[in-house]
Amino acid sequence: MIHTCVINVSALQTLPSDSLVLLDCRFRMDDPDYGMAAWHLGHLPGAHYLNLDYHLSGVKTGDNGRHPLPDAQRLAVDLGGLGIGPGTQVIAYDDASGQYAARAWWLLRWMGHRAVAVLDGGLPAWVAAGGSMTTAAPDRRSRRFILQSSLAGTVDAEQVRENIDNRDFVLVDARSAERFRGIGETLDPVAGHIPGALNRCFLDNLDTDGRFKPAAQLQAEWRATLGDGIAAGQVVHQCGSGVTACVNLLAMEYAGLGGSRLYPGSWSEWCSDPSRPVA
Repeated sequence: MIHTCVINVSALQTLPSDSLVLLDCRFRMDDPDYGMAAWHLGHLPGAHYLNLDYHLSGVKTGDNGRHPLPDAQRLAVDLGGLGIGPGTQVIAYDDASGQYAARAWWLLRWMGHRAVAVLDGGLPAWVAAGGSMTTAAPDRRSRRFILQSSLAGTVDAEQVRENIDNRDFVLVDARSAERFRGIGETLDPVAGHIPGALNRCFLDNLDTDGRFKPAAQLQAEWRATLGDGIAAGQVVHQCGSGVTACVNLLAMEYAGLGGSRLYPGSWSEWCSDPSRPVA
């Protein structure tokens, strides 16, 4: 059995370590060095660290968003160096409601790797369950990560622009309701949202303990958000920079609503061009 979506602590503790790679994806937008420092202070046994800015994002050009997609070949080398090859079970975690772990989950799926899941509740859930922590560096066992047919679809800014008039898909913004309405914007130079977008904050997928709501509840909530007759394949997710939107993608997958896509550039790319409309 492979895990392809969400895994809880008890299930993770039963997985054989010789066919498992753990990814510690902790990060803070206001302190990019936080994750590595936290990893050195303590992490799940065997966990490797991946940084959002360096490993899980590409080079910024000023008009491609705050966290553009990384070069797939470069990331494949990084992942292979951590021991991830065909069929390797990968589990990603963080301490921030799954938003950075979900980015890693989505990227591996984008590169065709199916056996990847996010630890439900992340590091807090692991600690609460009595899971052990270590400061020891994990063993390196390099393998060849092979790029395969993508399991994750994307759209670009031009498709989003055309969709404002054509409405070929439903765009869902994962930012807070305040940022969606243009209130209190601090990360991007322009406030507001893409015209026609719906809003479902990524945190709405979680219970008060930081774990995902039950799949049936998520499915009902997502169907209510999207409206009647909207299939998962008609949904495109975005946020500020293509990170927290991955939590919405993961939640839909967990709810049995697979097939939605990502606009990777998201609001930070969209608002970099003053000719694009803003609501």
